[in-house]
Amino acid sequence: MPAYKNQKTGEWYCIFRVTDWTGKRKQIKKSCFARRADALAYEREYLAKSSLTTKMKFGSLVELYMADAKTRLRPTTYEMKQWIFETKILPYFKDQLVDEVSVSSIRAWQNHLIDARDKNGKPYSATYLKTINNQMSALFRFAGKYYGLKENPVSLAGSMGKSSAEEMQFWTLEEFQKFSDAIMDKRDSWMAFQILFWTGMRIGELLALQVKDVNFEDGTIRVDESLTRLDGEDLITAPKTESSVRVITIHKELQDEIREYISTLYRPKPGTRLFAGRTKSFFEHEMERGIKLSGVKKITVHCIRHSHASMLVQMGVSPIEIAKRLGHGKVTTTIETYCHQSRDAQEKIADRLGKVDRGEEDGV
Repeated sequence: MPAYKNQKTGEWYCIFRVTDWTGKRKQIKKSCFARRADALAYEREYLAKSSLTTKMKFGSLVELYMADAKTRLRPTTYEMKQWIFETKILPYFKDQLVDEVSVSSIRAWQNHLIDARDKNGKPYSATYLKTINNQMSALFRFAGKYYGLKENPVSLAGSMGKSSAEEMQFWTLEEFQKFSDAIMDKRDSWMAFQILFWTGMRIGELLALQVKDVNFEDGTIRVDESLTRLDGEDLITAPKTESSVRVITIHKELQDEIREYISTLYRPKPGTRLFAGRTKSFFEHEMERGIKLSGVKKITVHCIRHSHASMLVQMGVSPIEIAKRLGHGKVTTTIETYCHQSRDAQEKIADRLGKVDRGEEDGV
C-alpha cells in the first residue's frame, strides 16, 4: 500500500484500485494528506469498508449503514436515526474497530446514558433509552448480515429502557373542551385541534390535509399523505405505514365546523391545504398557550391521538376498529398501547359479570 508525495505542495496522496458492487474495477485517488501515515490510513480504511469484513472503524460501519438506510426510510425517520448516532453513539465508539466493540463496553455505554442528564437536568426517558439501544442493536445486526460479524454485543449486553411509558398521558373530553374554549380566538388552531381530537390522526397527517380530502357527502376524511418540515422546507411523504392510508368517518357537528372553516379560506380549491403555512412547531406553541390559559394538565400534541383512542376504548369500540381508525399496522399495537389503560372499562365488565352471577342481568 504505497503513498506518494506531491513535490510541489508537499502533501501526500494515495492511489489504489477496488472492485465495486457491480464487479467493476475502479481506481481511487485521494490527496491533501499532511502525513504519509494519514494517506495510508485512508487507503486501509477504504479497503476495509469494501471488503465485507468488520476490520473497519465503527464510524465507517455507521456510514455504510446510514447510506443503506437513507434509500429505505422516510426522511424524518432517517433524520431521527442520524441524530441518535451523531449525538448518542458515535462520540463513544467512532474510532474503535467494529469487531473489537465488547459486551462490557456496550454495558458501560448503557450505564453512562442511564446516568446522563439532558440540558434541563432531567434523565432520559425510559422509552428514549430504549430507542437509542434499538438503533445500536440494528447497526450490529446490519454488520452481522452483510459483514460477517459473528455476535451482536448489544444483544449480549441486555436491554436498556422500556418500550412503553409507565403511564400514558391523555385528556378526558372535559379537559379537551376546556382547552378548546381557551384557544377559540385563533380559528385555525381551534379547528386543527378539533380534527385531531375527534379523528385521532397524526399531526403530519393533519398538516397534509387538502379540501378534496373531506367528503361531506359521505361524512369522511381521507388520509393518504403526511407533511413535515425538514431543513426549512415542507416535505410531503406517504403516511407512516401502508395501514395509515385510510378513510376516517366524522360526525355531523365536526363536518359542519370543517365546512364553515373551509368557507373562510381564501378562494379554496380542491388542492388547497386546510392549514397551509402552519407547522408542528406552531401547534405545539398553541398547545402550550391553551394549556396555560385553561389550566388542564400538560400533554403533547401526539397525546391528543392517545386521548381519542382512550375515549374509543371507554366507549367499548373493538380494538380492530380502533386500529383501523388510527392506521395501526397491527391490532396488537392498539391492544398493547391503549386497551390495558381502560381500568374503568374493566371494572364495568366485572360489575356486569357480578350482576349476571346474581341473576340481575341476562348473560346471553
